[in-house]
Order: sequence, then structure tokens, then C-alpha cells
Amino acid sequence: MNKASVNKRLAVYPGTFDPITNGHADLVSRAAPLFERVVVAVAESSGKGPGFSLDERITLARLALADLPNVEVRGFNSLLADFVTDMGAGVIIRGLRAVSDFEYEFQLASMNRHLIPQAETLFLTPAEQYSFISSSLVREIGRLGGDISSFVHPAVQQAMRQRWRK
Repeated sequence: MNKASVNKRLAVYPGTFDPITNGHADLVSRAAPLFERVVVAVAESSGKGPGFSLDERITLARLALADLPNVEVRGFNSLLADFVTDMGAGVIIRGLRAVSDFEYEFQLASMNRHLIPQAETLFLTPAEQYSFISSSLVREIGRLGGDISSFVHPAVQQAMRQRWRK
């Protein structure tokens, strides 16, 4: 794809979102006013052994982000660079919760700049009350029967209860 067909007002926020948390939703709500459209790109990531299927994660993300009219949720199972190029997006959004995230995210951004030079990476930080939330911690707390209501959308909490009740 050439630079002329890149839309700098279209952003892609990729992740596994297993599950989508209030921290993810906070980042999307911060990005939504900055762009005409934000695509939340849910990666299949079967190698990570996700707790929810790709379709389940897409559904839960759609429920959690339903109040944001310019946000679309899509699944993908390809290289992120190919997905971003196919979408014609000019921006990749990445979240930084803590300084410890920066080194890995910087490496990813550098690789993406090499693979898709027409796209910029934009780092956003969540609100302080969400800075410690991670999907893996939420999964573990939920799996062990802990209260995750302040970390996830009610639909996600319900899905997690059903998943680990079995």
C-alpha cells in the first residue's frame, strides 16, 4: 500500500484482549476522540492459549465498547503489519501501563516502523486507577473466584464466571 492510501485518522489498537479490561476500554475511550475511526484488532494468538476463543473475545470487546460510535472491533490472524496495511490505517495505538512496558513496546514500535513505515505508533497511558490491571491478572483472579467487577465490563465478568464455573 502506498502512502497516498493511508488514513492518518484511522487507528488500530491491537491486542489479544483475553479478556478486554477496563484499562483497555479506557485507552480506547481516550483514542476515540482523536481519530475518525478506531479499530480494536483482536488477535487470534492461538499460541498464547487464550482463555476465550477469538469470537468470544470479539463479542466481549464489542459489548465493552458499545458506547463508542466510532470504534469497530475486528478479529485478525495475520501479521499485524499486514492487518494495518490492509485497513489503510496510519496509526497503531499501544498502551503503556508502567515504565517496565516501555522496552518491549519500543521494540515492537521499531519493528512495526520497519515493516510499515507509513504507520506511526502512538503510545497512550491509562487512567491511574487502571494502570495495574492486566488481562493475565484478571484471568487469574477470576479463575480463583475473586471479585473482578472493578476490572472488567459486567458482560466480561459474567462470561468469566460461566467459564470457570464449568
